[in-house]
Amino acid sequence: MSQGNTGVTSQAVLAQACPVREVLDRVAGKWSVLIIVAAAHGPIRFTALERSIEGISRRMLTLTLRHLERDGLVTRTVHPTVPPKVEYELTPVASELHATLLSLTDWAERHRVTIAESRAAYDAEHRPELLDT
Repeated sequence: MSQGNTGVTSQAVLAQACPVREVLDRVAGKWSVLIIVAAAHGPIRFTALERSIEGISRRMLTLTLRHLERDGLVTRTVHPTVPPKVEYELTPVASELHATLLSLTDWAERHRVTIAESRAAYDAEHRPELLDT
């Protein structure tokens, strides 16, 4: 149990960060981010989500939507029609998250070339065998 200059133990910091980490793990997951982006413009049906997210299986879409609904990020509305019509919509909390994701996407776009150049320089110095292929 080590203490820094603040008198707070590292265990206390980790215990406090644990719930935050759990939330970040959930919302930063590959499929969660893509669902939030796909649903950002209003209610969307399951099949429309499935079509808009390349590579996601029906099972993974269902599980991720359930997790997002449980976490209060998505609402699920079943309309009493035949066949039943089910729509998913972002909650205000998820809409705020979407705005944050847009900022992150903008940052990634601005810096992607620099990051690619840094990777190439690193690989040339530390992993020259990759350049021979």
